[in-house]
Amino acid sequence: MFLARLPLGAAVAATVALAASTAHAHIGLHPGDFAASFWAGLGHPFGGLDHLLAMVAVGLWAMQQGGRALYAVPTAFVASMAAGFALGFGGIDLPFVETGIVLSVLALGLAVALAVKPPLALALPVTAAFSLCHGFAHGAEMPAESPVLLYAAGMLLGTALLHGLGLLAARQAQSRALPLLTRAAGAATAMAGLVLLIG
Repeated sequence: MFLARLPLGAAVAATVALAASTAHAHIGLHPGDFAASFWAGLGHPFGGLDHLLAMVAVGLWAMQQGGRALYAVPTAFVASMAAGFALGFGGIDLPFVETGIVLSVLALGLAVALAVKPPLALALPVTAAFSLCHGFAHGAEMPAESPVLLYAAGMLLGTALLHGLGLLAARQAQSRALPLLTRAAGAATAMAGLVLLIG
């Protein structure tokens, strides 16, 4: 499977294993609570249109760029998202988070629509900056009773799945010689970002 070859897959697997090994340290929680926390984290990236669009757009954009960006851009997003999650969960103040999230939808959508192919030295920090905002929001909104590692593992896996969806969609468009479909998806994402920004 394509995603299994990404370094991201190993990182997510390690996070899940670590979460499972420490989950029983939470006194007063039942096994069902651990599963619920993981599934809650997994579903969170799918629960907001802004999160969902940005994460799929990362996959679309990575496939457009090709080469090292194919795995480096999604990996940078997930890694920075984990850092942002830690900041949000820890109660660290990060200004303009909601604005950063909405701008990520607009900017990533435009990057896909215009098929922008910047050098990785630019693409990675831009991706990471947007991802930090998404991760912060997830960490700040995490239910207080959830085991943090299980919730984070689910959230990171959900993010990786959305990146994978974008990667596979763009790959299918390329294999059918229809790259304009990917660009059209980017344009729709950018329009949604603009609506969210104005609204």
